[in-house]
Parts: sequence; structure tokens; C-alpha cells
Amino acid sequence: MNDSADLLKALKIDRNAPAPREPRRALLYGAAVAAVVLLAVLVGWLVFGGRGGPEVRTATVVAIGSGNAPASVLDATGYVVARRMATVSAKVTGKVREVLIEEGQRVAAGEVMATLDPVDAVAGRDLAAAQLSAARSQVAGAQARFEEAEASARRLQGLVAQQLVSQAQYDQTVAERDALRANLVTARRNVEVAADQLAIADNSVDNTVVRAPFAGVVIAKAAQPGEMISPLSAGGGFTRTGIGTIVDMDSLEVEVDVGESYIGRVKPEMPVEATLNAYPDWQIPGEVIAIIPTADRGKATVKVRIALHAKDERIVPDMGVRVSFLETARPASAEEVPRGVLVPAAAIVKRDGSDVAFTVVDTDDEGGTVEQRTLELGRTLGDDREVTSGLAGGEKVVLEPAADLQDGTRVRLAQPATD
Repeated sequence: MNDSADLLKALKIDRNAPAPREPRRALLYGAAVAAVVLLAVLVGWLVFGGRGGPEVRTATVVAIGSGNAPASVLDATGYVVARRMATVSAKVTGKVREVLIEEGQRVAAGEVMATLDPVDAVAGRDLAAAQLSAARSQVAGAQARFEEAEASARRLQGLVAQQLVSQAQYDQTVAERDALRANLVTARRNVEVAADQLAIADNSVDNTVVRAPFAGVVIAKAAQPGEMISPLSAGGGFTRTGIGTIVDMDSLEVEVDVGESYIGRVKPEMPVEATLNAYPDWQIPGEVIAIIPTADRGKATVKVRIALHAKDERIVPDMGVRVSFLETARPASAEEVPRGVLVPAAAIVKRDGSDVAFTVVDTDDEGGTVEQRTLELGRTLGDDREVTSGLAGGEKVVLEPAADLQDGTRVRLAQPATD
């Protein structure tokens, strides 16, 4: 009986005993975890929020007259080509001593592109100069001998008349004089030949300098110092045929292949709109230069040349381009010509009593900078407003700009939602 009572007493809970303390190590661990989480949140805000500025939604301004442009009657694809493009080579075979061009460099007409080793050419010129000097000295000797023979002939002529010398002696003197006259003529002709040879030798030295035939941009550098170059490619694969290739960027145009079934729609001087594959949002105006009067039997196409009305560094040879041939539109009267652009009403706010909008400029991969524009408004067209001054077609405006958005603020562009 006593044993059972003792067992029950041992199982009794003592409610007056103090609660056990939580280990201090657990408290320190929890504090460290909280600090790490807070630091991660702060770094995330700096990386994704603080550096790029506030995130904004944008819309593109649309020119009111863009919908009234002439309709396309035919679309075709082609490439940008240059009417003047040349791979420049030397006129003679030689070793390249110096190359003065690089890809992308602009060169003027006559500018030196490269030089060849001129040792042989200079030696040939020195030899030609020495031969010219020798020929001139021979002329001086022949001239002196001829003058002496001429004087002897004149003296003997008087003596023959007085029968003091024989006729045979006089005839011999005259023959010698005539021979010396012929020698003098030959010597003078040799001087002319030697002078011509010196000019040729000078030209050979000049041929070791490779110059640009016209102004343009270097698109390829084909040779290096120490390599052999020849216009005839002598020596097989170890000999270059050119120094580099230059293109006259002012001669760029577009060539497209139009199917035989549709070539009747294309006319000379027909307006076109060209769009480069690299810049799909850039429409370049142009016109048809000519329709090449021959067809490609294999592709059943006719080649059409097109002139571009824009000169821009972004247009380079061999770029792919899509061309829309436009119908000739009737000229609109002054009252019919639309003006201004359409802007979403949500992009227009009041600042200091004026209607303004914020455009995004200097954009990059992370965002851009806003620029405040003062607007002159026109009609209300649904959810859009007509803006007659302050904005141009194609610009991006901020939708629902915040009250604290200021001119020059750095912003991030919101990414479009995807399904």
C-alpha cells in the first residue's frame, strides 16, 4: 500500500517549479536569420528598384496622318547594294611594306592605302637616270665632232675651187661630215629615249604606292605587311590580289527581285517605302530608279533598282530590306492635310497650369530618362487626345505619370504582360 502511494506522489506535477529558460544560443540564431533576411531585401531593392528608378508604363505616339498614306500595291524583298565598290590592288607585283587602312575607316580619293617595297623600282629609276646622263654626254661629243667636220668641209670647198686639193679629198671630208651629222641626230634621239625610260621608271616607283580610287569607307582589309601582292595572283594562294575593299556609301541603293507576274505593277519613279530587317520600325522613303530589262529564267523574276532618299550610317551594303511599292496618291489640299499626333489621354497631366506629357529619351537595356514636354491640345478622340505641338510620331510617353515625376528622372520601363 505504501508503495502505491509513493508511486502516485512521484507522478504528481509540481506547479510551483520555475519555468525552464530558453537557451541563449537559440535567441542569437534567430536574430542572425532576421538580419540576413533584412539585408537580402535591402540588396534586392537596390538592385531591382533603386538603381533604375520608378517603373513606368509607356505608349507610342501615333502621327494622325499615318493612316492616310498611299496604299502598297506590291511587296518585295531584296538587299542594299553599292553601285561603286572596289577591291583596290597594286598595279605591280611586290611585297607589302605598310598598310595604312583599317575596317570602318573613311578614305578620300587619292589617299594612300598601302605601300610596297620600292627597292627594285628605285634601282630601276636610278639606272634610267644614269642612262639619260650618259646619252646627254654622247650628244655633246657628237656635236663637237660634227662642228669640226663641218668647218673642215667649208675650208676644203674653197681649196677645191682653187685646185689646191683634190676633189676626192673634199668628197671624203663631206662624207665624214654627213656621217657625224647622222650620229648627232642618233645621239639626240637616244636622249629622248632615255628620258622616256626615266619617266617609266618614275611611274614604276609610283606604282608601289596604292591609292584610293574614290572616296568611301573601308569594309575589308585583305593584306598585311610582308605579304606578296599581285593583280594577277601570281604564286597561287600565297599571293594576295588586293589591299582592301572600299565602298562609296553615297552610291547605296536597293535591288529587289519582283515576280514576272507582278512586274507590270512597277513603274519608273514609282514611290516606295523600304524597311530594313535590322530596323523594322524605320520606314525609308525612296523611288524606283529602273527596271532591268531582263528576267531570271530560274527564279522567274525581274530585278528592280530602287533609290533611297535617306543617307544614314545605319544603312550598309548587303543588308536585307523589304520594299513596299506605293500607289500614287492624289495631292491633298491644305484643309485636308491632317496635323498633329494622337496621344493617350492618360499620358497628359497638369503641371503649373500647363498640359504636359513625359517622353522617355536616352533609353537603354535598363530604362531611360523622362523629358517634360509642354503640349498644345486639340480634339478629344475617344481615349486619345489630339496634340498639335510638343510631340512627334514614334516617341514614347509615360502613362499615368506620378505626381512626383520630374523632368530628368531616371525610370525603368515596365515589361509587357505575357500569357
